[in-house]
Amino acid sequence: MTNISMLEFNRIIQGAALAESAEQQVQLIVDAISEVIATDVCSLYRQNANKDMALIASHGLAQGHPFIIPANQGLVGRVAQSRHSINLINPDELADYYYVAGSNEEQFHSFCGVPLVQRGDVIGVLVVQSRRPQALAPEQEAFLTTLATHLALLLASLPAQLCQPSRPLLNDYRNGISGAPGIAIGRARVRRAAGLANAAESTAEHIEQELDAWRALKSRVMAELKQERHIVEQTLGDNLAAVVDAYQMLLDDPGFGAHITDAIKTGKVLPWALKLAVSYFSELFKAMQDPYLRARHEDIEQLGDKLYLAWRGHGPEVMAPEDGSPIILVGDQLSVSDIVSLPIDLMVGIVCSAGAALSHISIFANALGIPAVMGVGELSLSMGQPLIVDGDNGQVIIAPSDALITEYQSSIKSQQDVARRFAVNRDLAAVTTDGAKVTLMANSGLQADLLPGLKNGAEGIGLYRSEIPFMVRQSLPSEADQVAVYREVIESYKNKPVYIRTLDIGADKPLPYLPIVEEDNPALGWRGIRFTLDNLQLLITQFRAVMVAAAGRDDVHLLLPMVGSTGELNHAIELLDESLKQLLAEGKNVCRPRLGVMVEVPSSISLLPLWRNKLDFISIGSNDLSQYLLAIDRNNPLVGRLYDPLHPAIIHEILRIVRCAQDCQLPVSLCGEMASDPIAVLLLIGMGIRQLSMSSSKLPLIKWLLRATSVSDAEAFLTQALTMDNAQDIRAAAETLITKSAIYLDG
Repeated sequence: MTNISMLEFNRIIQGAALAESAEQQVQLIVDAISEVIATDVCSLYRQNANKDMALIASHGLAQGHPFIIPANQGLVGRVAQSRHSINLINPDELADYYYVAGSNEEQFHSFCGVPLVQRGDVIGVLVVQSRRPQALAPEQEAFLTTLATHLALLLASLPAQLCQPSRPLLNDYRNGISGAPGIAIGRARVRRAAGLANAAESTAEHIEQELDAWRALKSRVMAELKQERHIVEQTLGDNLAAVVDAYQMLLDDPGFGAHITDAIKTGKVLPWALKLAVSYFSELFKAMQDPYLRARHEDIEQLGDKLYLAWRGHGPEVMAPEDGSPIILVGDQLSVSDIVSLPIDLMVGIVCSAGAALSHISIFANALGIPAVMGVGELSLSMGQPLIVDGDNGQVIIAPSDALITEYQSSIKSQQDVARRFAVNRDLAAVTTDGAKVTLMANSGLQADLLPGLKNGAEGIGLYRSEIPFMVRQSLPSEADQVAVYREVIESYKNKPVYIRTLDIGADKPLPYLPIVEEDNPALGWRGIRFTLDNLQLLITQFRAVMVAAAGRDDVHLLLPMVGSTGELNHAIELLDESLKQLLAEGKNVCRPRLGVMVEVPSSISLLPLWRNKLDFISIGSNDLSQYLLAIDRNNPLVGRLYDPLHPAIIHEILRIVRCAQDCQLPVSLCGEMASDPIAVLLLIGMGIRQLSMSSSKLPLIKWLLRATSVSDAEAFLTQALTMDNAQDIRAAAETLITKSAIYLDG
């Protein structure tokens, strides 16, 4: 691409980014392309749900009616099928030419189409045409191909209405990010924007009165936040109540307050001063590289909305339906205030136009067991609009048809029936048909997780993610704070084992109040045990807190994350021993927990035989181990689809770990997604693993499976799987065994 075309390319992309709507974006793009390449027509097609190609924008074609090219027909269809550009003249002379009546396309005698590809699938086609029977020059075709890679990203995010502009739209699917799993059917209760973004600049006549108004407003909202915290603490526990603390600390932050008072002192009215302060701090967060910190811009914007509503004398603009119908709470950026303003027994789903999986609203949705979808883009919904929230697949369906509602209702009923069936086995041991006992434990990280695990028959906590209580706070918890949290976990599972993982922060789990170091590849960088050994005061405090909380118990375990070298392990053991000596010298009643490592860094596998005398047990962290073995970030949308925990390399490596643990006489367990995948569980049981830890909601299913399976059948399946070179064949081979287990239980 020449320098001139690169400049034009950047101009097109930047110009589109400034458009106010999706329709304007695509129209600006086709107009600009037509101008740059000097063609008479530039058209953008998007594939719809029926695989047809719908014209969503055109410069040069008549568009007085729906312009749809049926799937795989015409030159546009040929581009989509071949996934390659076509550049030719006299297109109307070709056998596969498809003419749309009334388009005036017969005037144009050249055609160049390039595919728009997203994650390996063609989702659209970009076409340019000219009255002259002259093919595009190679550099022009290359320009279009380059532009198409950027357009594919834009096209994937556009609302589905653009594909069917003239028909009433049923089953309008919107893709987002799963914030919490599950399926919900209900009616939208839309939380309208507070309007702070529309506050106009104005001059204050009496500055002192504006300052007094700010102080009164701050006091009022602080009181409201304290009340909300009390409500959340009573219903969901102190850990989630700490999320409300984030708003309180922002409101009480001297920098935030100074920004507002300084603006007022220059003569600005209070609403404009609020807008300036919120915009300033929001942009600071948005500019941060770290995804967790970047997501915190929502907190400051939600606080700004709350302040503006209070200034106007209003509360959150969401009301409960009078008929008591199920509520799906919808908004651009929802806050804790929006949740506590509605009856929790009626709320069945949450949809956020913005937001991310790391949003505080996602934490609440998971704790409440409410399906949530985040980041679906701009929605134009009316109060009471029927919706389906599919948190399992990260989708929202607007205006679902009766048939689709019936289908989802059937799915929900089936899930509920299965859950009730599984619940019968809740208090029974997970014993295979040939008598092998498997210990099933729950993963946890919040107080709200503790009770569901016990209700679902968890035999202990197999993985307590200690970083989560750190992440929902705005400053480091003290040793006393940590003792209280760990003691509650331990006491909740009295006479049951508890495995507490030390802080696993860094990479995708930073702490918002600690310095962030930019890294080119954070997943391979400063995280887990590497971070805490470099900040050993954090690790010592945590060691001390766990040992104090464990006093009088002999079933508390410590897990070290991301250990990859003997030096790291030795250093951690030295700090643990040092912490124990400190506590004993202080006269504290303590207990030194059993110590183990998470086997998740591949280098640790080969070192296990050399660590046998340093460890009491090992736990396989299947999530990180799998992504490191496959060199795939499972959260990266570009390659996440390639991640499969049943990849043969993973199966062989886990078997190597298990055999090594058996040789070293080290107890071995597994936590992570594999522990709740029925096919993976069959393989793990065949390997000899007898302790699994998983999300509490998955416990009934896995217990059901184990009570219907024999170890001998699992061993035979493992032997078969070890001969296979792809995950698809392994899954297919499991069907016979799964079916056999179901028949056994039915019988």
